[in-house]
Amino acid sequence: MNRPTFNLLVAIIIAASTNSQAAPIDTQIIAYKEVGGNEALILKRYGPSGQEDGTALPCALFFFGGSWNGGDISHFEPQATHLAERGMVAICAQYRTRTSHEVPPNVCLMDAKTAVRYVRQNAEELGIDPHRLAVGGGSAGGHLAAATTFCEGFNTVGEDTKISTRANALLLFNPVIDNSVNGYGHDRVIEFWEDFSPLHNISSPPPTLFLLGDNDNLIPVGTGVAFKKAIEDAGGRCELHIYPTGQHGFFNQGRPAGNGKEYYQDCVQKMDDFLVSLGFLKPRK
Repeated sequence: MNRPTFNLLVAIIIAASTNSQAAPIDTQIIAYKEVGGNEALILKRYGPSGQEDGTALPCALFFFGGSWNGGDISHFEPQATHLAERGMVAICAQYRTRTSHEVPPNVCLMDAKTAVRYVRQNAEELGIDPHRLAVGGGSAGGHLAAATTFCEGFNTVGEDTKISTRANALLLFNPVIDNSVNGYGHDRVIEFWEDFSPLHNISSPPPTLFLLGDNDNLIPVGTGVAFKKAIEDAGGRCELHIYPTGQHGFFNQGRPAGNGKEYYQDCVQKMDDFLVSLGFLKPRK
């Protein structure tokens, strides 16, 4: 695929997969939002090497976790690399946090919505199908993924709100989806929690994958069950997978669950199977 020229292009990196059995991938760094007058937030794009011009592939956009306090754009690099090797485009998004820019959680969501809009608006240049966009993330990043779909408002001034931020599928890894007094982070979002909490704003839900450990000290299993029921009550599909002894962050590569077993590979396989079921990925031969 010949690389397009972006107005806010930062750098292009061509990277072959380190796995000799996997397909090679290309990576690309793109600036998507100017903040503070002289700073740019970035997206990192992972795609199959050799993608032809004009090809529109399904895409997954990921937001890192970190309690809206911190985190790093590389958080979902392993999952993004897997999807690129399987023939999708995957994009990891940077957004402002309390540690990086001293911003509250609602600004994190504003940046996330900008990222979704940028990806859709620049679909042709990115080589993606804007109607086959999965949005995902872990913990607070899972909140952002769900909130860009379900929560109205929280838009950056001047953006074209006619460009939808609703995902065509959600990939949620122990996400924060309840911000009520009984949920997570209520004291930090108390002034706007009713509009900010995905569980309390579900409508027209896309197909959703929800992965959760049963030993998560932040997201109770009951919250996952309630979210699944709310999506199904709204006419949607929600695959909820509960992992025995899984602690918060159990899905990460190199992060053993409470029983010492690593669930990363199984979580990636659940994501892969889910995307195959939607036609975003081809079944393995």
